[in-house]
Amino acid sequence: MTDAAPDDLGIVTGEAVTLDVRSTSWALRALGAILDGLCELALFLGLMFAVLGLGFVSGDAALSRALLIIDLVLSFVIVPTVLETATHGRSVGKFAIGARIVRDDGGGIALRHAFIRALSGVVELLFTVGGLAAIVGLLNRRSKRIGDLIAGTVSQQERVPRPPSNAVGVPESLTEWAEVADVARLPDRLARRIAAFLAQAPKMAPASRERLAASLAAEAAPYIAPMTDASPEFLLAAVAAIRRERELTALRLEQQRFDDLASTLTATPNGFPDR
Repeated sequence: MTDAAPDDLGIVTGEAVTLDVRSTSWALRALGAILDGLCELALFLGLMFAVLGLGFVSGDAALSRALLIIDLVLSFVIVPTVLETATHGRSVGKFAIGARIVRDDGGGIALRHAFIRALSGVVELLFTVGGLAAIVGLLNRRSKRIGDLIAGTVSQQERVPRPPSNAVGVPESLTEWAEVADVARLPDRLARRIAAFLAQAPKMAPASRERLAASLAAEAAPYIAPMTDASPEFLLAAVAAIRRERELTALRLEQQRFDDLASTLTATPNGFPDR
């Protein structure tokens, strides 16, 4: 969780807490929509050929139109609605691109959300061959289409890269400084950028490595107290190691408090019969 503003790309919960999650990009949403559209078209054609093959029409024009409408509604509205509801926001295309439809507050969607999305998709995806949805998605920061705007949903990217591992410790020259340094105010996003730089630094060209280290150190300087005149890369390594160790210590203390309370939480009151 971060302290980002509500208009950032994160998801704002009902408690006004911003979750730092990644919205699905426009290109990935377009790919997922194409895959879903092909599956729905295949279902529509399969049902139509099944009806024709079984001879239900028998030259009756009115019955033919009725069956065609039923086929359209079933293939492009009912089945997508049931599938998204049953899988909690997933579909064939979304599973392929690693995305999930969630509410604007990050919660799971219900039947009404999936139905609104599927119904509006008939207009913006089927009738306009995706053109309307593409235009609206390009104009929206979170790549929402009209169905998402009406239903109050957003596509959340779940298949994200693993965070880079950073085993860099505090440089020996900064050991004493690290014992009194305060880096708690360092923003999470900046800390992740520093960790990514330290993981990639051995593979970078020396000039680029020095330039990026100096830039990150200057950006982190306002959140470090007291400041030291160490080299930028040494400073970043020390800051990352301090945050890692202190967060690990906090998690261990929290787990220890839970362990200490476990017996109290599970025990019965004095004099309560043991049944």
